[in-house]
Amino acid sequence: MAQLSKTWWGNKFITALETFTDSGRLSRGRSYRNSDRIRKLDITDSVITAEVRGNVNPYFGVYKEPIYKTEIVVHSISPAQWTAAIAYIASKASFISKLLLNEMPDNIEDAFTQLNLNLLPKSKKDFSTDCSCPDYSNPCKHIAGVYYRVAAELDRDPFLLFELRGISREKLRSELAKTPLGQALAAELDIQATPSRSTDSFYTRPTFLSVPTQTTVKDFWQGAKPLPKEIERPPQSSVSGILVKKQGDFPPFWNKDQSFVAVMEEVYDRVKSKNKDLL
Repeated sequence: MAQLSKTWWGNKFITALETFTDSGRLSRGRSYRNSDRIRKLDITDSVITAEVRGNVNPYFGVYKEPIYKTEIVVHSISPAQWTAAIAYIASKASFISKLLLNEMPDNIEDAFTQLNLNLLPKSKKDFSTDCSCPDYSNPCKHIAGVYYRVAAELDRDPFLLFELRGISREKLRSELAKTPLGQALAAELDIQATPSRSTDSFYTRPTFLSVPTQTTVKDFWQGAKPLPKEIERPPQSSVSGILVKKQGDFPPFWNKDQSFVAVMEEVYDRVKSKNKDLL
């Protein structure tokens, strides 16, 4: 099956749904995931509401295009369970370093599995759904369409998955930053991230030096000391990618299908290989 999401976590969300949802019913919702069908979508905490445009069907007496209201409630992880999960995540540098850089660790589910929890949906018990359409099966094609739309929203903001499970991005980062490892990493990131400075000009202005009156033409052009036979190379400097990584894979200004971080990594590699003799 072709991938319907741009990121691994969006595809994992869909894959998780397919493990406990009838694949035929779920596939019917793919054509309903676009904006021309889902006219309104709102995600507040763990509640997803949407207005979905239905079909005219005279056979069932539907002569006017209906608008169905759907609601999906994602069951939250309890505060006590989140405390345990954050403590475990904060003990692993591979988890906490990526999360502080707005990246989603590809093995983040392992942290929850260790605590007999799941971040991604695991069964129908993780949802409560409702739709105003006459189809009483769960999910109907309208709810399935909203599922796929949520996967697209996760592509743009992977931290939405945490919010759906009961903790906001700000709360998560704040709690991680309070831990000993989080404090050390946050301090290191603050050191490496150089703040931008405003300037009046992007060019270096020349400075004028007075020439001694006794200087001859020969001294002026050749100097009093001979030039060194070999010029020492400056020390190799590394360009920090902290500011780039803090933007995440799909920041608001990035409208490409490919990850912003992946593109910038390719640019860095090309510049480095092109100028390898100078570095």
